[in-house]
Amino acid sequence: MLDATLAQLVQHGYDSLSIDVVADLAHVHRTTVYRRWRDVGGLLADVLGEATVDTWRPPDTGSLVGDLAAVNQEVYAALTGDPVTVALIGAASRSAQAAEALQGFWADRYDRCADIVRRAVERGEIPAGVDARRLLIAATAPLYHELVLLRAPTDPGLPELVARDTAIAARAGAFMDR
Repeated sequence: MLDATLAQLVQHGYDSLSIDVVADLAHVHRTTVYRRWRDVGGLLADVLGEATVDTWRPPDTGSLVGDLAAVNQEVYAALTGDPVTVALIGAASRSAQAAEALQGFWADRYDRCADIVRRAVERGEIPAGVDARRLLIAATAPLYHELVLLRAPTDPGLPELVARDTAIAARAGAFMDR
């Protein structure tokens, strides 16, 4: 079901999603889908929920800039080479259930990436008391802004540029706990 949901979303967009279409694609009766998922939002929420059930950990390159650049490279690749990512972000703006699931996904990823900040503090690269979530949002948000909101031309140097800028700001005392 979830694979069928993703396939339909990526190929034809949110407006084409329906329980009937997903049931047809999955070769099951629509009542089977309705019993488990009452609507498309529920399907999308489960698709996003599945994304948090993985073993992904943030890279450990030995430096804050390296770690942030590595995470940003993954985000950049997802936004420029994986139509699923952009389709799910767009769908979340149309479904309250999907939006809530997407928030859960991001919360999970930011929690996992807090290790990047912890390691940087332990190495003395940034001061203790840095708010990991604020730093990580500052490090990744420009990618979403440029690639999803502005649909700017791709720039393979953007992930590292933003990582360097964020590390400089963190060393200067930005992102401290409030």
